[in-house]
Amino acid sequence: MELLSRSKTGKKERPIKVLQFGEGNFLRGFVDYMIDIANEKGEFDGDIVLVKPIEFGTLDRFRAQECQYTVSLRGIVDGKPAVLNRIVTSVADVVAAHEEYEKYSSYAKLDTLRYIVSNTTEAGIVYDESDKLEMNPPKSFPAKLAKFLYERYQYFNGAMDKGLVMLPVELIDDNGIHLKECVLKQADNWNLEDSFKKWVNEACIFTSTLVDRIITGYPREEDKKLWEEWGYRDELIVTGEPFALWVIESEKDIRGEFPLDKAGLPVIFTDNQKPYKQRKVRILNGAHTSFVLASYLAGNDTVLESMKDELIYKFMRSTIFDEVIPTLSLPEKDLVDFAEAVTTRFNNPYVKHALLSISLNSVSKWRARCMPSFLGYIDKTGTLPKHLTFSLAALMAFYQGTEIRDKALIGHRNGEEYNIMDDDAVLKYFAANSTKPSKEFAHGFLSNTAFFGQNLTQIEGLEDTVAAYLDEIANKGMRKTMEDNFRS
Repeated sequence: MELLSRSKTGKKERPIKVLQFGEGNFLRGFVDYMIDIANEKGEFDGDIVLVKPIEFGTLDRFRAQECQYTVSLRGIVDGKPAVLNRIVTSVADVVAAHEEYEKYSSYAKLDTLRYIVSNTTEAGIVYDESDKLEMNPPKSFPAKLAKFLYERYQYFNGAMDKGLVMLPVELIDDNGIHLKECVLKQADNWNLEDSFKKWVNEACIFTSTLVDRIITGYPREEDKKLWEEWGYRDELIVTGEPFALWVIESEKDIRGEFPLDKAGLPVIFTDNQKPYKQRKVRILNGAHTSFVLASYLAGNDTVLESMKDELIYKFMRSTIFDEVIPTLSLPEKDLVDFAEAVTTRFNNPYVKHALLSISLNSVSKWRARCMPSFLGYIDKTGTLPKHLTFSLAALMAFYQGTEIRDKALIGHRNGEEYNIMDDDAVLKYFAANSTKPSKEFAHGFLSNTAFFGQNLTQIEGLEDTVAAYLDEIANKGMRKTMEDNFRS
């Protein structure tokens, strides 16, 4: 079967506008996919060069397919299961920063270049003082970027219209702000001229972004079936969900030159992404954290099974709509629309998201994702949010165990073992305390300021309510307890 290539796609030649650090599935199924649509609709007219920023790995598959690949988005669209396939032609070339340094460096001198996209993992945006200017290239991504920008600054003699727009999508808060800080620290470390730092500050734009799309990667178990269906072989397939959101925050408005929203894409330009971050963390992530542990103990193994379970589904919906949304600041319609999209995503028949994988580090997740809504609800109503309060008891019930084996606390569901994964100190705490009487267990956990940053037993009625739920779960089991408390 013929390999996918430009001869099959009829790729058009476009000016190279984007240099992308990272060639992984997420960027190809999110950023490059969106740019491909914007190109097709006549809103962008620009191609991408992918940079392999590390020494490990190979670009052979990209070169064999001339950088053409298929994105297959699978999920619920307009209320029905759907598969949306697209051959992406927005990638013009690939380059290895270490093995092909001269070629990589030459892009700093490219007149049409305007954007730098990166996804170098959360640990990628860090300052490394051991990086040297004479390294070809430096080790860390911020140092690579600092040297790249410096070479561009030198080549164009500091021309203010030759600055670049940085679009980092690493999953850290204020990613653009941190990236800029690292670049400027490298400039200081290398004793670069003040005029370069002025150029970075005034000619370049460092955006901070929020991205959201589940990318499930290469479909190893069904690739040959897809090749037969499509009539070509593609070893770079990217699968994911249809939902996407890209929030881009910058001091200077770039929507005029980067008009992806005009192509009908889910891109929001703003000077403050924090309300959107809050919405995602507290509705999407908060919903996960609030129901998955109870759902697992009630007999489910995946998010999809949970959504097919009427009891868990209603619990999840009530948590979001009755207890989380009332505490958020965006317009209610935006929040409701996002919540409905979250429900649709949880019901995706093509994604088998294991509850145990979501359960990782649930104590810190509850603090970050659920506690702000929990406290906000109390501040607003003066009463305990019933579902979020129960989620605390469910967490404690899930974390019950006395044996730590291979860095996991061993829990039990219906006589079968499961692994509870968290920080060592958390696991040791539960191993030592989870068999205590419910009242004592609840008091110790809720008063632990290392877990919550404050003493939650000071909230009226919380300790007694959680202890009562724990007793019910111990006596009747999770499902019967939820039926008795949340069936109506």
